[in-house]
Amino acid sequence: MSIALPLDYDERGLIQACVRQERWAQKLLYEEFYSKMMGVCLRYATDDEDALDILHEGFIKVFKNVGKYQPGTSLSAWIRRIMVNTAIDYYRKAIRRRTEGLEQAFDLSTGEADAVSQCTEKEILEAVQRLSPAYRAVFNLYVIEGYSHREIAEMLEVTESTSRSNLVKARIKLQELLSSRTYGYGEEE
Repeated sequence: MSIALPLDYDERGLIQACVRQERWAQKLLYEEFYSKMMGVCLRYATDDEDALDILHEGFIKVFKNVGKYQPGTSLSAWIRRIMVNTAIDYYRKAIRRRTEGLEQAFDLSTGEADAVSQCTEKEILEAVQRLSPAYRAVFNLYVIEGYSHREIAEMLEVTESTSRSNLVKARIKLQELLSSRTYGYGEEE
């Protein structure tokens, strides 16, 4: 079966074709945003396989809801929001409302060299993936996505203090993981 792709498609035309469930348009949209959205999903997932599950589930939601997209807004931001929400849903299923208590909530400051600046992007991503689902979700939502602790608490159905506590614990764990990797203090935990 041969499919002719329009050479001069615009975003509006692509979205309209996706609304009509035209496979060529869905494929084009998927391929155009795959890499960027996979990066988002990897930050929330435990491993590549989970990230791919989140990505595919997210694109299913994109295609189901593409008629709700408002032309003139950022298509990338709209898809990203769906991916983040899909990752949160994935997190909720994995956690089953398990929360972490408030302990060891203190300011982190150290005179040591910054471990992050000495790590590759891959090492940082691997360290984030090694965080527990609760820590990983709060870390990503606060540090990467820019949500407040109040917003995170509502999304994850936890208290604000649990969100703050999990962020502190995530930072401590990341610091440990990256420091041990960078300075050779025990390769793996």
